Amino acid sequence: MTFHGLRNIAALLVVAGALALTGTPERAAAQAAPAASAASPVEATAPAAVPVAPPAVTAPVPLGREELENPYGLKAMWEHGDWVSKGVLLILLIMSAGTWYIFFNKLWEQRKLLKDATASTKTFWNAPSVQQGIDGLDRNGAFHYIASEAAQATSRHSGLLEHVDLNSWISMSIQRAIENVQSRLQDGLAFLATVGSTAPFIGLFGTVWGILNALTAIGVAGQASIDKVAGPVGEALIMTAMGLAVAVPAVLAYNLLVRRNKTAIEEVRGFGADLHMVLLSGGTAKRS
Repeated sequence: MTFHGLRNIAALLVVAGALALTGTPERAAAQAAPAASAASPVEATAPAAVPVAPPAVTAPVPLGREELENPYGLKAMWEHGDWVSKGVLLILLIMSAGTWYIFFNKLWEQRKLLKDATASTKTFWNAPSVQQGIDGLDRNGAFHYIASEAAQATSRHSGLLEHVDLNSWISMSIQRAIENVQSRLQDGLAFLATVGSTAPFIGLFGTVWGILNALTAIGVAGQASIDKVAGPVGEALIMTAMGLAVAVPAVLAYNLLVRRNKTAIEEVRGFGADLHMVLLSGGTAKRS
């Protein structure tokens, strides 16, 4: 039996004696611990176990999505674009605003004229005289203007104008008034036609200019990765989309207003023809 074995046996005897004296294993173990450590110096020099740190608890991730600012788009193009790009955007914006203003304004004028046409049937032709019929019309309306011009033509048929046939003179006065009304109805339509025909090309010019600047910047940087190409080129293509977005409503508004103008002018011409016949048949421009 070796020396270490004898020491272990001695330690066990010390533990057994402690149990006999104390009667509880806890106290015996407490008393035998110093003895065991003294009896086994080799085992006491063994390295202690390194405590393991508990795993770190990460904070819960919020369910809401983090909103990242888009580095591309209209805002970025306006902030980083040059004066040519900004000028194209402003031109398209002015064209769009003018298109919608003219569209709603002309719709209102056409609606008013067609309403006056219905009112003239109820009031003017049932009046006892031409002048009383004129007084019953809207003073700011087209029918009031045409009837007033025709009535004044009969009273101005004197002097040098007396040598002109009354029929021709009244007909020319009514026709002149109708042409003025027609010209007023067509105001703004040329702007819509211009916007519809030029807005796509203005947007295309902005696209070409933006792509040119993007390729120049890529060539200077010496990098042709997808993030360097897709962003600037995508921003440039927005110009073409905006040009189409401005042109399409302008063309549709132009076609709609022209068709409604045709209906309104037919009402005006019919009123002028009937008024011409009334004045030639002896209708007076004075109150009865």
